[in-house]
Order: sequence, then C-alpha cells, then structure tokens
Amino acid sequence: MDEATGAPTPMSGFTPEPIPTARLILLPLAVEHAREMAAVLADPALHTFIGGEPAAPAALRARYERLVAGSPDPAESWCNWVIQLRDDGRLAGFVQATVTEPHGTVADTATAGARVVGHRHLDEAPPAAAGPVAEIAWVVGTPWHGRGFATEAARGMAGWLGRRGVRTLMAHIHPDHRASAAVAAACGLAPTDVWQDGEVRWTGPAAPPPPPRPSARVDQGVRAGDDV
Repeated sequence: MDEATGAPTPMSGFTPEPIPTARLILLPLAVEHAREMAAVLADPALHTFIGGEPAAPAALRARYERLVAGSPDPAESWCNWVIQLRDDGRLAGFVQATVTEPHGTVADTATAGARVVGHRHLDEAPPAAAGPVAEIAWVVGTPWHGRGFATEAARGMAGWLGRRGVRTLMAHIHPDHRASAAVAAACGLAPTDVWQDGEVRWTGPAAPPPPPRPSARVDQGVRAGDDV
C-alpha cells in the first residue's frame, strides 16, 4: 500500500514479504527451508488430498529452487511463504498464492507441478473487470493440526494480497474436506457451482472479514489431519 495515498501497490514487482500475525510469521520461501519442511510434510496421511507421497529433502529443495526462481510468465506471480511459529521458531507449514493479471496466461502453478491439499490452480482467465486474481492454498503439518494455524496464516496472506492490489481470491476444495472449507470461509470465500476435477471452486474478495470470536473459531473441533 502506498504510505502517502493509501492506494494499493501496483502488481509490477509483486514480491512476497514477511507477514506477521498474532502467533505466526509468514516468511518468504527460501531454498534453505527444504530440509525442515520435508520433515513438516513427512506424514503420509497429510497427503490424502495432495496426492503422491512425502518428498525427500533433495526433491523438495529442487522444487523450491523452481518456485524461488519465479514464473516465466510476466503476467503471473508465484508467492510462497513458510509458516513459522513465533513461540519456538519452528516451521509448521506453508501458504501460497498464484497471482494472475487480467488476460494473463497461466503457464504453470505456484507448486511447480505439485498438487496442494484441497486445491488446484487456475485453469481459466478471470474476467478483466475483476482485477488481479490470486489462487491460494495452505498446508499445515500434522503435529500442529487443530490449533487454527491454517486459518491464521491464510487470513494473513489474504490481507497482504488485498493491500497490494489483488481483487479476487480463489481456491478449489474437495467437497469432503471440511476443515479446508472452513479456512476458505474464514478468508471470506464462498463456494460456487463450478466444479473442476471433483473439487468445488470457492471465490471471494481479497479482504478477509473480521476474525471470529474465540468461542466461534471456524476450525475448532475438526478431526485430526484436517487443519491444513
């Protein structure tokens, strides 16, 4: 956001920055995060909606090298963060966004070919009037499920995107993935009647609603493995 005018920052030069939240710091992805993140994502059960299996540190490092290099499409930005816990400095997951300009092509995804829990990236150009669109996703490691970290991280990312000119958020969520749907709802997204590969498209403005009261946390009480 422009400090003088309060206007959203233009899309040009769109680069992830650290995003602080109450309990977390979202750190821009670095290749050096691969070893710790391989352990964070090592539980095979975590990949029920991702597909595939946990990646070895070397494979994850190669993937991160591609992500950090950025999209070859100038109309598209790959924005990736790891989720760091404020209390002990450990990494607990990641959030990401593929931001596409109106009429921009979608040459690849923010996962460089890897699926994300409950989500799939854009396959259609959004209406030009909508402005930049961000396809968002989030994953939290199994040891940290059920604590609301996915909601807090996704909301932090959504707010950051909105302040920098993104107009619309989008996610694709499996209809049985209740916790992922709860996170999307907490970010202000709502399901549409559009389906893609068995997943429902959710959309909403890039401005999260006020946080819920502690007694009404959207991801409270979901079963283990769903807070992702």
